[in-house]
Amino acid sequence: MSDAIKHECGIALLRLLKPLEYYKEKYGSAFYGIQKMYLLMEKQHNRGQDGAGLASIKFDMEPGQRYISRVRSNDAQPIKDVFTQINDRINFELEEHPELHDNVQLQKETIPYIGELFLGHVRYGTFGKNNIESVHPFLRQNNWMHRNLIVAGNFNMTNVRELFQDLVNLGQHPKEMADTVTVMEKIGHFLDDEVNDVYKECKKEGLSKMEASAAIAERLNIQRILERASRNWDGGYAMAGLLGHGDAFVMRDPAGIRPTYYYQDDEVVVVASERPVIQTVFDVPFDKVQELDPGKAIIVKKSGDVSIKEIRTPLIKKACSFERIYFSRGSDAEIYQERKDLGKRVFPAVLKAIDNDTDNTVFSYIPNTAETSFFGMAEAAQDFLNQRKAKAILEAKGQLTDEQLHKILDVKIRTEKIAIKDAKLRTFITEDSSRDDLVAHVYDVTYGVVKHTDHLVIIDDSIVRGTTLKQSIIKMMDRLRPKSIVVVSSAPQIRFPDCYGIDMAKLEGLVAFKAALELLKERNMHNLIEEVYQKSKAQENFSDAEVVNYVKEIYAPFTDEEISDKIAQMLTPPNTSATVKVIYQKVEDLHKACPKNLGDWYFTGDYPTAGGNRVVNRAFMNFYEGKDARAY
Repeated sequence: MSDAIKHECGIALLRLLKPLEYYKEKYGSAFYGIQKMYLLMEKQHNRGQDGAGLASIKFDMEPGQRYISRVRSNDAQPIKDVFTQINDRINFELEEHPELHDNVQLQKETIPYIGELFLGHVRYGTFGKNNIESVHPFLRQNNWMHRNLIVAGNFNMTNVRELFQDLVNLGQHPKEMADTVTVMEKIGHFLDDEVNDVYKECKKEGLSKMEASAAIAERLNIQRILERASRNWDGGYAMAGLLGHGDAFVMRDPAGIRPTYYYQDDEVVVVASERPVIQTVFDVPFDKVQELDPGKAIIVKKSGDVSIKEIRTPLIKKACSFERIYFSRGSDAEIYQERKDLGKRVFPAVLKAIDNDTDNTVFSYIPNTAETSFFGMAEAAQDFLNQRKAKAILEAKGQLTDEQLHKILDVKIRTEKIAIKDAKLRTFITEDSSRDDLVAHVYDVTYGVVKHTDHLVIIDDSIVRGTTLKQSIIKMMDRLRPKSIVVVSSAPQIRFPDCYGIDMAKLEGLVAFKAALELLKERNMHNLIEEVYQKSKAQENFSDAEVVNYVKEIYAPFTDEEISDKIAQMLTPPNTSATVKVIYQKVEDLHKACPKNLGDWYFTGDYPTAGGNRVVNRAFMNFYEGKDARAY
């Protein structure tokens, strides 16, 4: 993707179902869990490179022995830093205490991070925050084992202020108004309630406090805790948690916005944000890795019992389509085919833009994640050419000479690697002119493969802000002196902010929104902006369920093509020789290519939760009032 946008997070939960000695005997090491967690997190580094953290829990430790370990990093290479710290500590203990080498029980008692239960997290920093306190997993400590809570998630809540106020109304004093804090404290509050309720039962049964402690850990109803804690959550989330005594859970939001996959056999239970990660790390086939249904939680008790429970009533499934277009690993069997299909489906519009002249067209892509959709586009182009060849041969009715036949068959679709992304360039001078010049050189081009009579078609995953296109890519493409430059987005026009995890919070940053504003001005319809503002302002104190997304009216007067043409005009740098065209995927074709991920609110404004409409209206009001603030 040429426009860098950030995604929330990736999670990995691993529960070992056998004693540690089992893994030592079968796999040669009691550090099996740590090794697998490293792979689970490293294979999800695409989901977050600003921070990483790992927590582990040891089962059945004696009082006075440490049973929870946690390490977090916001280093430049956080996953590497986390596991370097872990490895250094393990190696230090083994060197200092040679007697530990073949004694698994002593290793467990002595060395941190060796346990039966693990929770890992990778993240991108949002809201400009990337301090260590913002890195998951979060830990809520208590001297009672079953009240210790570790939480990590891939989530964003639209109603943080409401959740914060709920905690205040309970008598709490949260240290900050952030969804990570409020969510953990919500779960923690109802965990405490559940513990108190079970303790009362134990007391009635005549159990001592020590006996009650063990009974509480066994009897805790995780489903009920999550039901009560999540009652008012509005957002997209895959929420994972560990309790100090050994229970674990991962819960998915009712609309299935954020992804969650799991796998279980007699050795492990594993949950991650992506299917191919589990497939690769545990060498299991596609159909063995299950998707967690929206609104449900996978709950793993300390006893090893695994259950899937409904926590929230499922909504219409609106799994994030950006997961398929860009964020998730393309090695997933379904995602790979979907991305190819996106390239194929946008090809008819490309064909129209080049006047069917594939002979004088070079097809390429923006590296690296658009490569798969490029394959699909190139296949569609080849199919078109094959049809043309077949027609020419049939029309000749057997009158072709050998030379004429070869002339027809020798025509090929021309595909080249045109754009080359250089290593990230450091902006060491702060003047805007210097910065712009460096941005213009983020990409370089391959010279000598494009003729001045050629159309140059280059596909990208999506066009969000268009900044890199204007400042770098189109300028570089124009150096090749093509007849025209056709920039293709395998995603539709991004018209609305995201509030569920992708870092697209402001309307004014979206090039489609800017284009619609320009068209309104050109056609003397500028009064519509004021009207939408007044309608949005009038809803400011409405409940979320009553709010309507009036920002859709900004786009309503125009066709998709009109907005695309205006975007092309806005993104064309001065003195560009080539004609520039911009083509976007149609929403209906996106749905056909990605039928299981129909979440499209950033394209259509159809938000899957009530909080989404409030967020988009607040974003528009911020724009109109000139406030440089996020809408949630």
